[in-house]
Amino acid sequence: MRLAVGSGNPVKRRAVEQAVEATLDGPEVEAVPVDSGVAEQPAGREETVTGAKTRAANALAAGEYDLGVGLEGGVAEVEGAEGLFLIMWVAVTDGDQVGVGSGPSFRLPDAIGDRVAAGEELGPVMDDVLGEDGVARRQGAAGALSGGVVDRDDALAAGVAAAMGPFVTDRY
Repeated sequence: MRLAVGSGNPVKRRAVEQAVEATLDGPEVEAVPVDSGVAEQPAGREETVTGAKTRAANALAAGEYDLGVGLEGGVAEVEGAEGLFLIMWVAVTDGDQVGVGSGPSFRLPDAIGDRVAAGEELGPVMDDVLGEDGVARRQGAAGALSGGVVDRDDALAAGVAAAMGPFVTDRY
């Protein structure tokens, strides 16, 4: 089975590989950079889910693939909780059916959340705060905010597994 991941980010490709290796027989996972149709830093659940769905559809349309996978990280306020949260949503499509799932959410420390709320993108803010380059292509904010317990690969893989449900089980 051939899967197109709607991103050139190697973390997103690895997350898909990690999530599907146990459920699909010999999957081929290819990174296909595509447009998300949303802001560089999606704000809110709706925009983040829309970005994931758009990436999945655009990835599927980019070639001869069985499934398109879109992974989108965003930030959102969560009802009943204070502060701004990192959220991640995933969509998987075969062109007829769409599965959607999410990864874990992480509350952003106020100093980071305030900068993102003021219009900065989370990736560069994390680079600045951690004094590193390319945090989003490695551990991600998830790894930094969980003390390394969950890295970005693991967090996104959970979302991929949730979104793959309609394609790996007959329960849908």
